[in-house]
Amino acid sequence: MTQVQELLNFVNGQWQSSGAGEALDVLNPATGGAIATVGLSPAAEVDAAVQAGLGAYADWRETPVVDRVQPLFNLKMLLEEHLDDIGQTLTNECGKTFVESVGELRRGIENVEVACGTPSLMQGWNNEDIARGIDEHMIRQPLGVVAAITPFNFPGMIPLWFLPYAVATGNCFILKPSEKVPMTTQKLFSLIEEAGFPPGVVQLVNGGADTVNAILDHPDIRAISFVGSTAVAKYVYSRATANGKRAQCQGGAKNPVVIMPDANIDSTTQMMGDSAFGCAGQRCLAVSVAVTVGEAKDPFTEGIADLAASRKVGYGMDEATEMGPVITSESKARIEGLIEDGAREGARVLVDGRQKSVSGYDDGYWVFPTVLDAVDPSSQIARTEIFGPVLSLMHADTIDDAIALINDRSVSAYGNMACLFTSSGATARQFRHEADAGNIGINIGVAAPMAFFPFSGWNESFFGDLHAQSRHGIEFYTQTKVVVERWPQEWSRKF
Repeated sequence: MTQVQELLNFVNGQWQSSGAGEALDVLNPATGGAIATVGLSPAAEVDAAVQAGLGAYADWRETPVVDRVQPLFNLKMLLEEHLDDIGQTLTNECGKTFVESVGELRRGIENVEVACGTPSLMQGWNNEDIARGIDEHMIRQPLGVVAAITPFNFPGMIPLWFLPYAVATGNCFILKPSEKVPMTTQKLFSLIEEAGFPPGVVQLVNGGADTVNAILDHPDIRAISFVGSTAVAKYVYSRATANGKRAQCQGGAKNPVVIMPDANIDSTTQMMGDSAFGCAGQRCLAVSVAVTVGEAKDPFTEGIADLAASRKVGYGMDEATEMGPVITSESKARIEGLIEDGAREGARVLVDGRQKSVSGYDDGYWVFPTVLDAVDPSSQIARTEIFGPVLSLMHADTIDDAIALINDRSVSAYGNMACLFTSSGATARQFRHEADAGNIGINIGVAAPMAFFPFSGWNESFFGDLHAQSRHGIEFYTQTKVVVERWPQEWSRKF
């Protein structure tokens, strides 16, 4: 992809150039070359989208829910038809392998499918005769205009964690994608336009930090959905709630996996490699720390080092590629610096992915798979989210020791995911009961909830009450109204 295109906002059913005086280049991380430019929309353009949403809201909320989901049925089919095209765009701006990009989009499509069930998911409750002649009902109603601020690492999937549920429940939705990867959402919105949503119901506003602040401060935006680092999640949550908004903010992670001696080491090692190094480690469910128990230490350490050293790194559209680049030159420098910090703190660098290159892509942002052994749980590297293809190894004597280690908040304040590999049902039950994380995997390397379950992060990995996806999404984007009513016979008009 050599043509540099200007990326547009989609407001009130129209594609519009931003009037911002500042624009950023969108870079292909495999080549370092510019493939698009994106404007940084000012507060006035956010307000224009909000006003369009407010204008569309009155009619959209009155549209029967069975009709509101019809454009989602259309969108699901359009996404299926354009899967490969969007996947290639995603690979070129995000760096993933094409297989990873298509897989991401599949998970997004699942959310569209689940949201098509909103006529059932949105149902309320009722009781007849809560007192003599008095009935009581709880109904769900939409909030109004809502917004989502989404990250670079899953530009196709994460907007679909939010958008389908928001619009199916009767809200008008504004998306602010990451300025690093706005091309995928440009294609997504071209399909949304075709799917048949009325103008103002679904809108796209590109931009940076000032755009985010305008969204957080706008008095007519009722709810904020966010995914990103913990530091920014805290900021977004604090500013949104201070302005009286609902907020669901997914933060960072430092995901541990415990490997028992009775685990199948070969399959465990393969799944650990896919989890730690898939998407170049740039996902909130990547395994960051592997804790071996007892005799699992030597075979797993040897196996994961061999796998890391042999993983094929390159441009994501090459079929042989198993891992692509990291997103920016700044990310590359930060990750390599953290590897150096780990070595200084006493970790042993078993496999070193620094200062590597890929033939024909010399300007790409390459960090190869890296394995650090004997990482001290009290070290800074043990507590820091690296967000790159770096796996830290720790070792414990018993399952109790391993669980105590991963639950120690002084080691990791996060709680996004924890996994266990074992052949013992009793050990698995103990782990799922005691591990301090919201998503648990048993003999699973990436415990990503299906779209009909909530994405259940805990601790410093999530700020809010209701998570993305499924019934949590329906509840987040609706407010409950309780109606208590009586109709005495003597008040009834006689005919």
